[in-house]
Amino acid sequence: MFAPDLLEHIRARFAHVESCPFTGPRVFFENAGGALTLNSVVATSAKFAAIPDNQGRDNPAAQALVGIIDQARAGMRDFFNAPEGQIFVGESGTELLFRLIADACLASAPGVVLGSTVEHPASRSACTRWAAVAGMDYVQVPHDDARGLVTAEAYARHVTPDVRVATILHTSPVTGMAMDVAGIAAAIRAKAPDAIIIVDGIQHASHGRIDIAGYGIDGYVISPYKVFSRHGYGVAWASDRLTALPHDNLVGGPEHAWELGTRDTGSYATMSDVVGYFDWLGRQFSEAEDRRARIEAAGAAIHAHEAALVSAMLHGTGNLPGLDELPGVHIVGGVDNAAREGLVCFWAEGRASADLVAALRDEGIRVHIRKNDHYSGNILGPLGQADAVRVSLCHYNSMAEVRTFLAAMQRILAA
Repeated sequence: MFAPDLLEHIRARFAHVESCPFTGPRVFFENAGGALTLNSVVATSAKFAAIPDNQGRDNPAAQALVGIIDQARAGMRDFFNAPEGQIFVGESGTELLFRLIADACLASAPGVVLGSTVEHPASRSACTRWAAVAGMDYVQVPHDDARGLVTAEAYARHVTPDVRVATILHTSPVTGMAMDVAGIAAAIRAKAPDAIIIVDGIQHASHGRIDIAGYGIDGYVISPYKVFSRHGYGVAWASDRLTALPHDNLVGGPEHAWELGTRDTGSYATMSDVVGYFDWLGRQFSEAEDRRARIEAAGAAIHAHEAALVSAMLHGTGNLPGLDELPGVHIVGGVDNAAREGLVCFWAEGRASADLVAALRDEGIRVHIRKNDHYSGNILGPLGQADAVRVSLCHYNSMAEVRTFLAAMQRILAA
């Protein structure tokens, strides 16, 4: 757990930590739907929205904007641990996943596109569409319903030498479980060494500890609004090998370029704010001179703090019972699951999840319902559940907020 004074400093760096601008005071446990925004991102967004100049002109403003973009890319290389390849922005994380998967499929020889049933519909939909367009077979590795994840061993059982493209979900926004990206990638390459491997890192990014250089992959995508920045853009990393494949760009332009049209300097600048925040947090735990080392320290501290909060939410704290001890409550993915990252999804027997979400809202606690639909049916359908309540926290949340949630759950289930 963070020391109280450090947590206070952390929370002071974010907008609307304790209060909604529309409803007033509340506990924010809907971080998987979009994290809180850094105050610095709010200020940076306003600053760059007002600048009329663009890159590529012969004036000091244009040159400054190019420098800001270059600085942001250098920071994101440290954040991702991606010394090689290309980093670029697009419309959204989902749009970037579609682009990378489409380009990989269209440039591949006939064969298999391999994914898993645990994945978000962004990657599953892109694979379904572009495998069909490219005349490829789309195979989904079944995930472990009881644990809410898919393993490297499960992938290994389904990999064949003709796998040309593969996708991996880093962390599920429904179960909260993180996958062993490096292990899964190694299992794929053991039988299909030339496969293009693309990772959906959208849910994982806010928890830190991204290590692209250690994964052996070709693409990684995040959505900045889920990692303390804002809506309106996504960020992707593409390996040199993936970049060398044919992809949309301007005729006569640089072959390595991925971006179409004038870049939004503000999006890059706000990612510099995010990297700067991880750097600052890492300095509270590390005296390392290397920025990457400090970012790694921040990720480790985030993981430890969130694990403590989740443990209290599941097992209780003080005289408050945890969710696992409340009558009729069932936890998606199991109670003691080491793969869990800051999220608990549950249902209560005899209680509609929508009613629980509404009751928690009335208690000043913001959570979200997941339904057996195109977003979450791949998880809830096999469990025989129509819906569930998702409680998603982040490192700026406090033990006091967990206690508020548990006390409210006691009252709600006893009513």
